[in-house]
Amino acid sequence: MQIYSHLSVSSFDVVSGLLDVVIKYMLGFTPNTPDKVIEKEWKRRIRNVCKPCWEIRYCPYGPLVEDLPMPRITREEAIKHNEFLKEQLDKGVYTGPKREFFEKNVKEFDPSEYPERRSKLEEECSCIPYGHFCPVFFISEPVTETKEPRRVSKYVPRDMAIRVVRRDGNICQICGRLLLDREIQIDHIVPVSKGGSTTESNLRATCKECNRSKKDRIDFGLIER
Repeated sequence: MQIYSHLSVSSFDVVSGLLDVVIKYMLGFTPNTPDKVIEKEWKRRIRNVCKPCWEIRYCPYGPLVEDLPMPRITREEAIKHNEFLKEQLDKGVYTGPKREFFEKNVKEFDPSEYPERRSKLEEECSCIPYGHFCPVFFISEPVTETKEPRRVSKYVPRDMAIRVVRRDGNICQICGRLLLDREIQIDHIVPVSKGGSTTESNLRATCKECNRSKKDRIDFGLIER
């Protein structure tokens, strides 16, 4: 993956159709390939994607993640950082070559070079601890490392649902309310639409209100624990 280390990400937004050359290169396309072609193929590849850390609770890629590019910073973040550099320069924190380097950065700073926002897909493809793009989004396949395909259906078998409810003690795992059997809904912690599997470790008991309010969002806090 070190092959990408000399490249930089300046624009990556599947939503607006702006794909950087780095992303095209990492997906195996030429720089001249139309964005729509790449977007369609990439979405097909990651339809059943699931970050390994969601299921095994640690990153199997480790430091290798740092060899992948990082998502762009937003315009607001860039402006704040530029103001910080100005303050540090005024205080005389930097000297010598470092000061010259940052003075040049401040002088040539152009907010229009930074996006107003990151795409939703870009946020989901990034790694929380490391900040870089997760390798799984570039090498994913809708199967596990075993011969058994990953269960990606929303359907939860009755016996599995019963085990989940018993494990959670009829308590909503979001609001903590004790539930009657008829009030319980089974929630996918990592939604199926985000690659979550229908396994007991990815299921929890919730009330109807909490399940509806969560929608297809991912409870990153629960995953990290």
